[in-house]
Amino acid sequence: MKELNICLTRESRAAFSNHAAYCVGTGRMGLALQKEYQDQLQMLQGLTHFEHIRGHGLFSDDMAIYQPYTDENGETHEAYSFTYLDRVMDSYLALGIKPFLELGFMPKRMASGKQTIFYWEGNVTPPADDNKWTALVKATLSHLAERYGHDEVSAWPCEVWNEPNLPGFWENADKEKYLHLYEITARAVKEVLPDMRVGGPAICGGEGSQQWVDDFLRFCRDGNVPLDFVTRHAYMGQTPGRKGRYLYHEMCDPSYTYREMSETRRIIDSYPEYRGMEMHITEFNTSYNPFCPIHDTNLNAAYIAALLACLGDVAASYSYWTFGDVFEEIGVPSRPFHGGFGMIANGLIPKPTLWTFVYFNRLKGTPVYRDDKAVVVKNADGSYEGVAWNLCRENQEDMKVTIDLPEGGEWTLLTGTADEESCNPLKVWHEMGEPASLNKEELEFLRGAGQPRNASSLIEAGGKAGLTLGRNAVAYFRLKPVKMQKDYGYDYGWYKEHY
Repeated sequence: MKELNICLTRESRAAFSNHAAYCVGTGRMGLALQKEYQDQLQMLQGLTHFEHIRGHGLFSDDMAIYQPYTDENGETHEAYSFTYLDRVMDSYLALGIKPFLELGFMPKRMASGKQTIFYWEGNVTPPADDNKWTALVKATLSHLAERYGHDEVSAWPCEVWNEPNLPGFWENADKEKYLHLYEITARAVKEVLPDMRVGGPAICGGEGSQQWVDDFLRFCRDGNVPLDFVTRHAYMGQTPGRKGRYLYHEMCDPSYTYREMSETRRIIDSYPEYRGMEMHITEFNTSYNPFCPIHDTNLNAAYIAALLACLGDVAASYSYWTFGDVFEEIGVPSRPFHGGFGMIANGLIPKPTLWTFVYFNRLKGTPVYRDDKAVVVKNADGSYEGVAWNLCRENQEDMKVTIDLPEGGEWTLLTGTADEESCNPLKVWHEMGEPASLNKEELEFLRGAGQPRNASSLIEAGGKAGLTLGRNAVAYFRLKPVKMQKDYGYDYGWYKEHY
């Protein structure tokens, strides 16, 4: 069995920056018009309280913002409709979450070409007319500022496009054309909302990606182009293999991903003008494919815990892609478990990764311990909270965690554990026969199977707290000095003594 010993003293301190709650990803914005999407987001916010949400497709045709028309004299006029945009933004703000705007994709009637991506055909070509594109950007931001307030909208981060270093997301992955798009777009943003923070280049990893960042920064510096933060993505999947519609691949070690993100951080800081500038990882996950079964597993939850513990060292945020399985890039999912990106399966079934975020988002105190298996913070009331994980890549053993406490008094240990035995709805669904459609009873049972196991124990003065983590478990623990508030005559032990 693996062993981890955590020694806590009154002087303990550790380096840990926790930005897990800053932003979460979604599919295209138009999906927010669906009830199941809204139900999943409400469930998420009730548990985790994310601050921002980022997704594709603000200007794609299903949002119907760009509405040019031809009058009775045959003249064409620019026009915009914000009906769907208002519905989406109203729903976000009502749930206490604000947009991290991504400006894209290209409206088809504004596009210079016909290349699209995904089942829902997001156009990925440059605008045929730069002026029409910048007018669209300015009109949209002006409308949002008028509806929600200038100061409110100015505080929303704004990113230009998505993964332009991939030819699927930007025609020919043409760097020069992206840099031009970024410049005209960033200047348009600042013209309407000078205080709005704008950034890019939103690249994914892979060969040449760091050079993209370097070239982007040099371009912005040399041209005095507005830039308030740098964005990129982080996925852990290595060479994939396919079975049917599903993709399977090994994951790189979390330390590899951390080094990759650290290199981007180093490049940013190598420019005196941008040293210390915020870097936002606007997408991250294990696999980059929405039909990869790892996303449904406890293994995924443990991988994500390892990343949440370290990414704050180099990034101001890291947005998990995505919060829910209402997602249609490669088509509409036909089964409740299909390897979707989401923390919540369709039918409001919590997946293990959801609890990783719930647990990390509770850690608000002063960091006192961190390594590659656990993080602990101390709260103002003297209590401790922490998260431990047992990521099993090669060593498939349980892990025993022992916590040495500061001297003095009894302590209460409260734990919540998401592991392969207690919180594994995927296993239950498999043993049900993997039904493609769930009846009411099956759905309720799976929702229950997605709940963590909660437990408690009393630690005597001078004792040690302990918990055991099974394979790929993620566990939350809270240690608080005991202050009994007994009611006269209530005897907790009476039944134990008499029966």
